Amino acid sequence: MSQNERPTAEQVLAKLQSTQRARLRIYIGAAPGVGKTYSMIDDAHALRREGVDVVVGFIETHGRADTAARIRDLEVVPRRQIDYRGVVLEEMDLDAILKRHPAMCVVDELAHTNAPGSRHEKRYQDVQEILDAGIGVLTAVNIQHLETLNDAVSRVTGVRVRETVPDTFLDRADEVVNVDVTVEELHSRLRQGKVYKAEKVEQALSNFFRETNISTLRELALRAVADEIGERAASQRQREGLAPALIPERVMVCTSSAADAPRVIRAGARIASRLGARWYAVYVETPREAPGHIKAEDRAALQRNIALAEELGATIVRVKADKPADGLIAFANREGITHVVFGQTARSRWEILTKGSTLNRFLEEVRDAVVQVVPLGESAV
Repeated sequence: MSQNERPTAEQVLAKLQSTQRARLRIYIGAAPGVGKTYSMIDDAHALRREGVDVVVGFIETHGRADTAARIRDLEVVPRRQIDYRGVVLEEMDLDAILKRHPAMCVVDELAHTNAPGSRHEKRYQDVQEILDAGIGVLTAVNIQHLETLNDAVSRVTGVRVRETVPDTFLDRADEVVNVDVTVEELHSRLRQGKVYKAEKVEQALSNFFRETNISTLRELALRAVADEIGERAASQRQREGLAPALIPERVMVCTSSAADAPRVIRAGARIASRLGARWYAVYVETPREAPGHIKAEDRAALQRNIALAEELGATIVRVKADKPADGLIAFANREGITHVVFGQTARSRWEILTKGSTLNRFLEEVRDAVVQVVPLGESAV
């Protein structure tokens, strides 16, 4: 290349900016009403004052005038209208955002399920496409929508959250921000009608928004953000050579076609996340579960469980063995597994004596691994 053909400084800068990974900031809160949407909007205004091209891709005001007013003069991308069974639904217009191609885009309610006919089933998948296009995103989610906390939140609140986001999505974030208020402040906002309409306030206060529930959810949110920060700091120290590399932790989650297997998978994913460890979802293909022998409904359930494990970041491993214990023990010894997550049902002593126990055999033969047991329903691992 001749000197006349060399790119200018401006062209080099433009090239660098175009190839930089789009930034993702996730705002996490313990519950609706803690102020995630306000924080996103305020930060969007701050970015705009700094000269950043920022638009609102989707903000859910829930009919609250103060939330709508807070947007002020931020550019809002019009929503897409979808006619579904005679009802007009409004969704974020992904194609319009991609065409507009701002530097940053505000997207509320990350765990939302899109209307039928949308390109993606979930809004977090829309966000992923926006990021892949080189557009930065500010987005928000409540802690109960993280996939691996689904079971814990259900036990605490009695409410099973159906819309979830894979925890691995947090790994993509450049920043994770905890938006927190006291229980008293959140209850005050509820009573002032800043979260739900007046007729729903008392029911909310006596159910999901009970003081014990919110305190536990706040703790989960703080812990999740602390885990993310800790893992990033540890990775940074390792990259800079500030600490010696530790013996890597390896987590094995024992999965199967059982209906309760997702609980085991979520628990394992959470443990692996806390350890910053690689993890494996291992299922043992015994002769009666080999292709051509496994029942159609069991095969479908197994595929769903494997899909969940993959979504949460697992490496899927199929082991062939005559008995589940044989395959699990062989894999754990071969790969140097340090943590194992089992699902186990309550079984009578007679059942254990006559049929044997996969867990007991594993404990007898693998002495160096930490084993955690997740209580299940009627079908044993």
